[in-house]
Amino acid sequence: MTSPRTPGQVLRESRRKDSRDKRARVLHTLDGLLARGEPVTFTAVAKAAGVSNWLVYAPGVREHIEAARIQQARTAGGGGEARSSGGVKSTRTDLEVLRADNQRLRGQVGDLKDALQRQLGRQLDQLQATDLTKRIGELTAQNQEMNSQLTQLQHEKQELERRLAETNDDLVAARASLRRMIRTGNT
Repeated sequence: MTSPRTPGQVLRESRRKDSRDKRARVLHTLDGLLARGEPVTFTAVAKAAGVSNWLVYAPGVREHIEAARIQQARTAGGGGEARSSGGVKSTRTDLEVLRADNQRLRGQVGDLKDALQRQLGRQLDQLQATDLTKRIGELTAQNQEMNSQLTQLQHEKQELERRLAETNDDLVAARASLRRMIRTGNT
């Protein structure tokens, strides 16, 4: 059974999905612009895909747009000749290879982030365990000191109780003696 997700986790997952969807939409739009032979610019791609200009300049998207612009420049530099279908297929194949590599690299980055988080978590746990061990040692020492103080105070209490009992015995004897003296003085 999985643990329930926190609202923060739900929000992060939603934002990641939204980001992936927008990026896919940008790449699909870019393919459409290339296929139709329309000029590829960052603004045109953002507008056609319905995303912010910021996204088209973001890493992972910018490279695709720049590659498409270079491809269009090469095609236009060829003296206006019509593009061969082999060139378009080759470019699409290259683009697919790049996308697959990009996905693989993103997966590796995600795996590395997860491993780093786990390592940092272990380090925090070790620090906490060290702190806890230190605190346990301090508390054990304090407990031993308190026990020795308790033992000492119990001995002092017993001594005081003994002295109190002696003083009470002396007081009882003094009262008895005083009563005898008062009786003797009255007779």
